[in-house]
Amino acid sequence: MSTGDPLKHVLARAARSGAHAADALFVEDDSLEARVRGEEIDFVKQARERTLGLRAFVKAPEGLRTAVGSTSDLSTEALDRLADETVGLAGATAPDPDSGLPEGGFAEALPDLELFEPGDRETDVDARIEVARRCEAAARGTDPRITNSEGSEVQSRFAHVHYGNSAGFFGDYRSARHGLFSMPIAAENGSMQTDYWTSAARRLADVEAPESVGRRAAERALRRLGSRRVPTCEVPVVFDPLTARSVLGHLVACVSGASVYRKASYLADSLGESIGSELVTVVDDGRLPRGLGSRPFDGEGLATRRTPVVEKGRLASFLLDSYAARRLGMASTGNASRGAGGAPSAGPSNFWLEPGTSSLAEMIAGTERGLLVTWLFGHGFNPVTGDFSRGAAGMWIEDGELRHPVDEVTIAGNLGSMLAGVDAVGDELLWFGSVAAPALRIARLTVAGQ
Repeated sequence: MSTGDPLKHVLARAARSGAHAADALFVEDDSLEARVRGEEIDFVKQARERTLGLRAFVKAPEGLRTAVGSTSDLSTEALDRLADETVGLAGATAPDPDSGLPEGGFAEALPDLELFEPGDRETDVDARIEVARRCEAAARGTDPRITNSEGSEVQSRFAHVHYGNSAGFFGDYRSARHGLFSMPIAAENGSMQTDYWTSAARRLADVEAPESVGRRAAERALRRLGSRRVPTCEVPVVFDPLTARSVLGHLVACVSGASVYRKASYLADSLGESIGSELVTVVDDGRLPRGLGSRPFDGEGLATRRTPVVEKGRLASFLLDSYAARRLGMASTGNASRGAGGAPSAGPSNFWLEPGTSSLAEMIAGTERGLLVTWLFGHGFNPVTGDFSRGAAGMWIEDGELRHPVDEVTIAGNLGSMLAGVDAVGDELLWFGSVAAPALRIARLTVAGQ
C-alpha cells in the first residue's frame, strides 16, 4: 500500500462503519540524536516511526460523539480494525454540540515555506557526530576552568505529514528540524556552575556553527562562577533572549483556546482590553518562511495565517482551533496542533514578541540597580491568576554595569503586571524554538534572595 493510500482507506472504512465524519493524520518521522561528552560518544539514537491517527464522529441528537485511535501497522487488516474500533468507541462517548470538523476554510494553496532542504538527508551520522565533537571541543577549549560537561548534542528530524478528512480535503508537506546544544561545566575554588547555548533551524546550513555554540555555552557557564545571593528587593529586571522566551511562553498558555473557554486563564475575559505596555506587540504566524513552527495547514486542514495576538499592549486575539472557536462563538485562527495519536488542540505556530529599539547592552547601561536574568528554572506560573514565581540566576547590575553573578534567587510577580511594566524591548529576535522574544526589561519585580 502506498503512503498516500492509508488516509483514504481508513476514512472510507470509517464511513462504512457508521461515522458521520472523520479525519486522519499520517506522519512519517525519521530522527537522529547523538551526544558527545569529552572524547567519547555518549549515545547515538536513530528512529523511524510511521503512525496513522483517526478521529471519528458519530451523530447523536445532542451533537457528535467523538473518539481517536492510532496505529503503526499500515496493513489493510490493521487499518480496518482501527476504523471499526474507533467508530465503535465514539458511539460510547458523550455527545458534544461543539464537536466536529471545521465548517470550511481548508487550505486551498500550499505555499513552499522552505521547511525542508532535500540535500540535508544525505548528511550521514558520522558527519553529525563530528559536529557534536567540534562543539564539545570548542566548549572545553574556551578556558581551563571548563573542566567537564553534560555533553554536546545534535538532533535532526525529518517528517512527512499527510492529512485528510471526509469533507474532501487532502494535503501533505515535508519538514525538517535540526538542532545543536552544548552544556559545559565550569569550576573554580571549589565552586561549580553550568550553563548552555543552543541553536535550531529548518536547514543544517542555518544552524549556528558548532564552535560558536560551544564557545558561547562556555562563556555563559564561566560568567556564573562566584555567584552569590542578593538581599530581597524590588528592582528592574532584564531578561535575556533565552529567558524572555520562557516568560513569553506563559502568555501562550493564557491565550490558547482551551484555557480561555475553560476560564483557566486570567485573560479569558480581556479580549480587546489593554493587558500590557505599548511596547508589547505579539504575533503568531504559521507561514513564516523557515519558521520552526511553520506549516501550510494546521492539524484540521485549515490554512495557517498571521494573527496579531497583542497590539501595542491590547489583547487582539486568542489562538483557536475549531472546537475552541465554537465554544467561544468565534472563528478558528488556524492554530490546531496535533500529533498522529491525539485530538487537535489550540497552540502556537511561530509566536514572538516584536523587537524594539534597545540593545541588551543599552538596557543594562540604562539600569541603575537591578538583575539581568540568564537562567530560569521551576514551573511556578498559575495561568488562572497570572501569578509568577520562578527560580533564577544571572548578573547583578549596579550603576549600569554588570557587577557579579547571582544565584539562588526567586523572581516573583504577576504576568499582568509584568507585561504592563515592560519599559524596554531588545532589537534582536533570536529563535531557539517556535516561541521567541528579544531581551526585555520589566520596570519592577521582587527578587527574593537573602
